Amino acid sequence: QVQLVESGGGLVQAGGSLRLSCAASGRTFSSYAMGWFRQAPGKEREFVAAGSTYYADSVKGRFTISRDNAKNTVYLQMNSLKPEDTAVYYCAAGRVVTREARYYNYWGQGTQVTVSS
Repeated sequence: QVQLVESGGGLVQAGGSLRLSCAASGRTFSSYAMGWFRQAPGKEREFVAAGSTYYADSVKGRFTISRDNAKNTVYLQMNSLKPEDTAVYYCAAGRVVTREARYYNYWGQGTQVTVSS
């Protein structure tokens, strides 16, 4: 069992940066594949980043996923933010690195990111 808690969301102007954190409970964090997803109002949840090299085209070159296994934490560094990045961001843990949300077994509660124009 893994519990995930996101933090770091907030309101930022377009062009700004935020770093999201996702703290995981449990002693087996390093064995899990981690991903980030987001859901904007009225839209379906969409993939953002996973592993160390999987990125949605819409964020490639602007967002970076990383993890610190010693701290049981995964990060999402978001630069050059755009209004269309506004969404609730979720971290997820699973057994395989994938863009498919259905393969992730554990989800955090989400953190709101709002980018103003």
